[in-house]
Amino acid sequence: MEKDDRKKDNTEQKLVTVAIHSYEKAVILKSILESEGIQAVIHGLSLIQPTVPGNVRVRINESDLPRALTIIEQVDFTSNIESLDDLEKVKTKNEVLIPVDFSNYTMKTCEFGFNLAFDTGCDVKLIHSFFTPYYPMAIPFGDSFAVQTTDKDLYKDIKTKMETEMDSLVKNIKERIANKEFPDVKFTHMLLEGLPEEEIISYSKKQRPRAIVMGTRGSNAKDLDLIGSVTAEVIDGCRTPIFAIPENSKDQDISQMKNILFLTNFREREFKAFDIMMSFINPYPIKIYLAHMAKKEDVWDEIKLSGTQKYLEEQYPNLDIDYRVIDRDRPLEVILEEFVEENKVDMIALSSSRRGLFARIFNPGIARRMLFHSDTPLLVIKGL
Repeated sequence: MEKDDRKKDNTEQKLVTVAIHSYEKAVILKSILESEGIQAVIHGLSLIQPTVPGNVRVRINESDLPRALTIIEQVDFTSNIESLDDLEKVKTKNEVLIPVDFSNYTMKTCEFGFNLAFDTGCDVKLIHSFFTPYYPMAIPFGDSFAVQTTDKDLYKDIKTKMETEMDSLVKNIKERIANKEFPDVKFTHMLLEGLPEEEIISYSKKQRPRAIVMGTRGSNAKDLDLIGSVTAEVIDGCRTPIFAIPENSKDQDISQMKNILFLTNFREREFKAFDIMMSFINPYPIKIYLAHMAKKEDVWDEIKLSGTQKYLEEQYPNLDIDYRVIDRDRPLEVILEEFVEENKVDMIALSSSRRGLFARIFNPGIARRMLFHSDTPLLVIKGL
């Protein structure tokens, strides 16, 4: 009797979706997981909508999730482009990508994105990615998996709702353009089925937009959002410059900004990141604070900052630039917020390198932490 009960418990564990891919990629991922002793099942939506890309779910037992995430971290299905050299050969598209979620502050994100596109001579692409949150509680594993009627109906309902939401957003934006609340910028839109962070990263790698503009909860976010924020995941996995616009940030675009804080750790890649930042803010008369954060006073930090300032002044003769060594004697977010308030900083900019999954969750980087503790827009320039 006890043996039968244990068997029942094992077969009735909750299944969770760990990835949404094409059928071919889902089969590959299933094989990889099972080679590591993790049972997996693929649930195909292709019977409903065979033309939808990324339409097969890979599901596993919830108890296997931590180990599966470690494995999936090593599997990159987002693009066939493998190296930075290959990425640099792909021409950047004159486009600002704006992922939207139809939340109350979506329009604020769109306003910033449209103004950025106007300033840089780009078009706008609006995208929304969705997936159906239907997780059966007791489904046996097997080589084939039948689509249940309730799942079909749920998928169709959600897809129809998303189409309605997108149509409403597009209509609203057109009205704002007609009323001159938004600049007259050409824009298109699309819906994708899949995990939002995966679809945004995949689109960015393949299409290479000039920039991505995303919303974030800022200081209103809860601690649990630190792991789950789509914006944070895109920052971790994307090479495209990303503007993160908090829900409670001031209503302004780059042309209205007066002061920008650029954080540096004296790495060579930061000079390239600075050049990219300047391509967005020129020709506006914005003051730049070049800052380095240190745990204790170090005369060499100030010397290096002074040298960096002189170099940048030579590259940008008309740039108003100052430097500061910020004593990191308290929590990072507290120090930065004080600096932002004292110097009336309108945006924080930094270069950030890719981090592993474990490090991203348990030792978040500056960009990731600032997403959840700041109402100041953030520009993150990745992968240089």
